[in-house]
Amino acid sequence: MKMTMHIDKDLLKRVMETYGYASKTQAVDMALRELDRKEKLREFGRNGLGLTPDELADAVDPNYNLMAMRIAEIPPKYGK
Repeated sequence: MKMTMHIDKDLLKRVMETYGYASKTQAVDMALRELDRKEKLREFGRNGLGLTPDELADAVDPNYNLMAMRIAEIPPKYGK
């Protein structure tokens, strides 16, 4: 859809350079998609995924062990 918009040109330039967008249209499209994605995540937080506890339990691999994964992580090295 073609339209006229008033967008801060310096902000648009920074976003395009930071994220490597080749066009203004691409930058605006991705910004709108990101805002939409964030709102969907908020909705999931407010309303859940719409699964019963049993459905949710079935959706997780029974061999998944969060604590084992945390222990296996290589700790980050800070400083030197």
